[in-house]
Amino acid sequence: MQFKFKHSTIKFNAKPKAQNGFNVLFTFAESAEESFHDLNGNSTELLIDNLTTAGSLVVNGANLLVSLGSSAKYSLAVLSNVATALAKFVASHKIATINVHLNQLHTDKIEIDLESAAEKFLVDFVNGLYYFDDFKTNKSELELKAINLISEAKLNKSLSNAVAILEGYFIVRDLANNPSNVATPTYLGETAKDFEKINKHVSAEILAEKEIKKLGMHAFLGVAKGSKEEPRFIKLEYSGAKKDQKPVVLVGKGITFDSGGISLKPGANMDDMKYDMCGAATVLGVFAAVAKLELKVNLVVLVPTCENMPSSKAQKPGDIVTSMAGKTIEILNTDAEGRLILCDALHYAKQFNPEWVVDVATLTGACVIALGSVASGLYVNDEELYSAIQDASVLASDKVWRMPLFDEYNALIKGNHADLLNIGGWGGKAGSVTAACFLQEFTDYKWAHLDVAGTASTSEAKGSTGRPFKLLVELVRSHANKV
Repeated sequence: MQFKFKHSTIKFNAKPKAQNGFNVLFTFAESAEESFHDLNGNSTELLIDNLTTAGSLVVNGANLLVSLGSSAKYSLAVLSNVATALAKFVASHKIATINVHLNQLHTDKIEIDLESAAEKFLVDFVNGLYYFDDFKTNKSELELKAINLISEAKLNKSLSNAVAILEGYFIVRDLANNPSNVATPTYLGETAKDFEKINKHVSAEILAEKEIKKLGMHAFLGVAKGSKEEPRFIKLEYSGAKKDQKPVVLVGKGITFDSGGISLKPGANMDDMKYDMCGAATVLGVFAAVAKLELKVNLVVLVPTCENMPSSKAQKPGDIVTSMAGKTIEILNTDAEGRLILCDALHYAKQFNPEWVVDVATLTGACVIALGSVASGLYVNDEELYSAIQDASVLASDKVWRMPLFDEYNALIKGNHADLLNIGGWGGKAGSVTAACFLQEFTDYKWAHLDVAGTASTSEAKGSTGRPFKLLVELVRSHANKV
């Protein structure tokens, strides 16, 4: 099994015995002395102390002993962090081949089978190798050529699943990291159209401005007015289940550059506003992964995508627009544009009679202030869907935190001159909550909103993190396994 990454190809192999290369072995902190003695023959207290923290490691010749931390604290999140830390070490030391001894991952303590552990380890390890150098003259190339998973178990499905998931994962990160003069709405549409090549179950429809206008998506088009880049509305359908099975729907915010419009943002760090399409990048990558995994599910992905720019044609504070749902919206701030393009997409989703809808958006700075880059904000109107997302969060090692949708907040978005306001008043009060309440106005189905403004890109990741890609893959996969 091969995974093509940038200018390199990594072979994934399942072997019963170690091959030539570095052996990767795992230990719990409390077993470090015994494990180190087995590895080295003569333990030293200093080196054993180095194995107390999960992800720390000791090198002895061609052997790497990697700590899983305390057995009492072992979890899927620890496994994910260990895989990522190991990837950084392997890349920095230019190691060509590793033999990963899977039986030492102690899957009985994290309640998953070895096959699932192998898949998760591979995904997190290879994602830890990710870099973005598409626009550099001198390209990087990984020294790593082969990952051998050492186990008696049959792991072919684990390997193929990992490849499919990683291909979707890197679509997310590459799309988000591209500059906005490359990753335009047209480019996103072309990328989505190419997904039809994945298999016969995929269909794509890319709507241009004239067709969007016919649908009555004037909230969406109001945002797009200020830019010379034409908007696109992307509709992707994957039909992996019976026709009578209700689809699940993912909606992604696709603002490919957000200047704030007439309500112009400050100049400092405005370059980061190319990441305002991370929601779109995420759902596109999830769609590709689901199709490649050939899950038995019907999935619809919707992406409204445009730029938010100032010009003589741009939408202005005080303007009133009519959404596809017929509700009127008074624009108090043109920099609260994400909810305007999403509300039309959420109303459009109604026609699919969905089992549930989840939207993903870098929606509010208020969510970053509340939760930082640790957890994504989760708003949800259905307890069963909440439980499913929480379970997927654990499986994906991707934290979310439930936020309130109390009725009292709705009063803050009621307009004087229109049905709704596009911001919940001035002063920064409950900014993330009122944005979610605005979106809820356009839903009459099971719905969740993920505000990923603080988690989809970070300075530590030097751009896109890919979150919440894994969470959504797990959510859709779990749904497919239930029906």
